[in-house]
Amino acid sequence: MVFGGIQYYPPGSDALNGTKSNYATKVAAQVNEYPNANPTVGPDFSIAAEKALNVVVQINAQESERVVKQKESELQRDNPFFNHPLFRDFDMRSFGFGMPYYQQKKGSGSGVIISNDGYVVTNNHVVEFADEIEVILKNGKSYKAQKIGTDPRTDLAVLKIEESGLPVLQMANSDQIKVGEWVLAVGNPFGYLTSTVTAGIVSAKGRDLNIIDENQEQQYFYGQKAPQKGIEEFIQTDAAVNPGNSGGALVDAQGRLVGINSAIASKTGYYSGYSFAIPVNLMNKVVKELMTNGTFERGKLGVVVSEIDEESIKELNLSSKDGVVIENLEDNSSAKYAGLRQKDVIVGVNDKPIKNYEDLQKAIGLTKVGETLNIKIIRDGMAKEIAVKIRKGV
Repeated sequence: MVFGGIQYYPPGSDALNGTKSNYATKVAAQVNEYPNANPTVGPDFSIAAEKALNVVVQINAQESERVVKQKESELQRDNPFFNHPLFRDFDMRSFGFGMPYYQQKKGSGSGVIISNDGYVVTNNHVVEFADEIEVILKNGKSYKAQKIGTDPRTDLAVLKIEESGLPVLQMANSDQIKVGEWVLAVGNPFGYLTSTVTAGIVSAKGRDLNIIDENQEQQYFYGQKAPQKGIEEFIQTDAAVNPGNSGGALVDAQGRLVGINSAIASKTGYYSGYSFAIPVNLMNKVVKELMTNGTFERGKLGVVVSEIDEESIKELNLSSKDGVVIENLEDNSSAKYAGLRQKDVIVGVNDKPIKNYEDLQKAIGLTKVGETLNIKIIRDGMAKEIAVKIRKGV
């Protein structure tokens, strides 16, 4: 048929000869031609998502009225206009005078149930400021939570609610997860999109972004004491994570816990392509101590080190710049007791290579008092291993 100079072929007609053809017959013929072909579909995460949703909780945290009043009183005492009669009689705060306001700190995030009797792990930054914490389960049941312990250096915290028979996830070995594996991020973005699941792949492992360092409050002044460096070995993914997801679960395609979602890479504060999770192996080591002692009591090696340069390579008969050189040892330190010496080059700790100062700091930072480290060194051009029992730091 021709309409206005445009050739029209009715549905089911053959465009070449204008004859009617049976469309269903054509499709059947194509299917018969490739009998073993399967339709292309994406992976099914429904079982993994169901498992994870049941253990991820919503956390609402805030400062209590008691704390707010205390801080307001402190601000007022420090205010030069506090006792001035003019500002007592007239409220001139809108002009920048008079008694200051104190903004109550509030926040929300996510957490993961890690024991049947009510222990919950989350990020330290979700609850560090709070003395009133609410935990809400997927079924809507709400609990007041007790803060059991926090560790700012790994951005982890443990809470406790009074309940039993709670579901938990099997834990994966996060060291064995591979780049390119599918993962799910489960949490409560923005505080109101509760029980949200997003999917992505593992983009990278072992990321150290100095995020924890930037978020730590600076409580050290005039160079008397440097703040402790954060310990980061983030799993990077492209699963969508936003504010409110912090402390939620990163799980693999089998529904096993791989990590705790902690941060996003963003200039806006919202998801822009990449997110980062604390590996579950690191989490387990820290959380076990927090549950037992309320803190992670770190030891101290007691050495001053420098990184290797061309001069060090020649002087110490080294083959590469990997490692750190011991320049000094503290008296009564773990290193000195074990027999480490000046100009020893530390190249490994517990079979993990040490390439620079940050590697060493990370290895020591995850070591608690009483543990023994097998430290590989190069001394006089020869490799050897020395067992160092870690003593309490000062």
